[in-house]
Amino acid sequence: MKPVKILLVSVFSLLLSLGTVNADEHALFTTQSLTPETALKAVTAAMEKCRAEGYQVAVAVVDRMGNLQALLRDRFAGAHTPETAKGKAWTAASFRSNTSDLVEPTQAGKGQSGVRQVPGALMLGGGMLIAAAGSSVGAIGVSGAPNGAADDICAAAGIAAIEDDISF
Repeated sequence: MKPVKILLVSVFSLLLSLGTVNADEHALFTTQSLTPETALKAVTAAMEKCRAEGYQVAVAVVDRMGNLQALLRDRFAGAHTPETAKGKAWTAASFRSNTSDLVEPTQAGKGQSGVRQVPGALMLGGGMLIAAAGSSVGAIGVSGAPNGAADDICAAAGIAAIEDDISF
């Protein structure tokens, strides 16, 4: 066989093998997500914690892919807080990290500063992953407390309120 023919047959065979699923691999996968009722329980608990601390906030919960599931805005929370809470939750879900952990390494001049250019990403404290059995099932974001650390405390209260519901 000529070398060109051998090369073409080899490339064609490789392309065919890339497009197939091995018998031991699955073509589909299953994920866990919060129910709307569980998401609502988390945002309510987070808001109650912030109210007890004297803060007017908005709280959002997104699913593991960043889609909004629940959003509450307290009556005197700023107009910006719903979108900011949603952005913090989306950022935590998208980057699979609590947003407080992203603040420092994404500062200008740091190695990960480029992620601040991702549309919709908010590198501000207040976004936290919600995990069950070691896998992300969503994220919660809080906006309106005086700083990211205070937003984190409220977000953690929201997660704590549903921990028994999501542990398996």
